Amino acid sequence: MAESLYIHIPFCRKKCLYCDFYSVSLDLSTVSDYVNVLCAQISSLGLDFRTIYIGGGTPSILSVKLWEKLLRVLDKKRRPGCEFTVEANPESLDTSKLKLFANWGVNRISIGVQSLCDDKLKKLGRIHSAIEAIRAVLKAERKGFDNISIDFIFGVWGESLNSWKEELKEAVKLPISHISVYCLSYEENTILFQKQSKKEIVPLAEDELAQMYKYNRNYLAKAGFSQYEVSSFSKTGFQCRHNLNYWDNEPYLGLGPSAVSYLGGIRAQNCLDVRRYITLTSQAQNTVASSEELSTERKAKETAALKIRTKQGIDFKWFKNHTGVDFMKLEAKNLNSLIQPGLLRLKKLRKVTRGVCLTKKGFLFCDTVSKSFL
Repeated sequence: MAESLYIHIPFCRKKCLYCDFYSVSLDLSTVSDYVNVLCAQISSLGLDFRTIYIGGGTPSILSVKLWEKLLRVLDKKRRPGCEFTVEANPESLDTSKLKLFANWGVNRISIGVQSLCDDKLKKLGRIHSAIEAIRAVLKAERKGFDNISIDFIFGVWGESLNSWKEELKEAVKLPISHISVYCLSYEENTILFQKQSKKEIVPLAEDELAQMYKYNRNYLAKAGFSQYEVSSFSKTGFQCRHNLNYWDNEPYLGLGPSAVSYLGGIRAQNCLDVRRYITLTSQAQNTVASSEELSTERKAKETAALKIRTKQGIDFKWFKNHTGVDFMKLEAKNLNSLIQPGLLRLKKLRKVTRGVCLTKKGFLFCDTVSKSFL
């Protein structure tokens, strides 16, 4: 049974150059129809949730009226103590929406700051300024939110380590409890990928990116933000429970176009078209475009690939209880090739091997390690 709910709001005012998530331009008629079918879907669910996450796209782009309609329905689906996150962009997060969020149980705001440098924001195709980003965080604090997360991107072409240090210095001065820092990636089917392919931009060298990542880890730890996943840092008690559910490979339900659900060992993705999603949902038809039933071994391998991304790594007893598979038997052939170059280390207690986790070097090559488990 899913205890986590993800809702995708696919609307944006402008597509960022690096974004490969499904999104469409804002259309008021479509937005209204979409919220109506979402509310009908949510009302029909015979479940309540311990985490709810509304992402996008740009969820904060919805009007106060539509937000109130959606939040009223979701209010009946929250368990006591539910972590309820809404993603927001600085240019569309105003005090009226923040007040509404607080009144209807939203207790975590994740703001897409991305940078505190105006030139860098323009490079990324963001439509807010650095001062708007700062004001958005301060507005959330004034409305009583103590669980505020911000997203940051480093490794933009032309960026220096010193300029990145200044951004992080300013970031930790803000009243935040969580920060996610992502290295800029050049995903296919993005404008950024096209620009790179045409040699219009030159990505930073791997050693420069590694220096920035090492600095993130050391500086944020000194500033009171403990790393608990490759890109995630939080103050004590403010880890994102919704994302921890993903990294534990626990079941979750996804609503909206492109959203993924993982239920009963079956992973399914909804259609990638918001109008089609609205039509199918309103006609009580299946919105799933593709699905895959995972074997026991495949589920175990995916659990390993996800869990290794966390600071604690993989506990062998937890893994066996969670998947029914012995980790050492599953990955014995693979482990030496990761331990010898210093990417993984064995965790021992009283000289008994209890698990495995990334080394400091391993965090730099986390994607390589994760893929090797698959």
